[in-house]
Amino acid sequence: NQHTMASSNLLPVGSNISTWWNFGSMLLTCLALQTLTGFFLAIHYTANINLAFSSVTHIVRDVPYGWIMQNMHAIGASMFFICIYTHIARGIYYGLYLNKEVWLSGTALLIVLM
Repeated sequence: NQHTMASSNLLPVGSNISTWWNFGSMLLTCLALQTLTGFFLAIHYTANINLAFSSVTHIVRDVPYGWIMQNMHAIGASMFFICIYTHIARGIYYGLYLNKEVWLSGTALLIVLM
């Protein structure tokens, strides 16, 4: 029966899993998006102080899909921080700060990230 297959647990997870736990995966997705779009934007960017603004204009106007790459990079950065703070809020809500080693490693990662 297909309905029985869909309702059974396919993965060995706890019964208290919720949508809050998806934000760790979303962090990885946002980080991958940031890495890819940042790489493609860096290919066309010029770090010269006299040409930097012109190179950004060049990316948006002349590079194929450069405008969407720039927008995805900007929105991806915002989504990355939203996912980080939601991930931290989940940890606080569920009292995961009581596991000191994991919490301190996460705090160290957050400090490095900033």
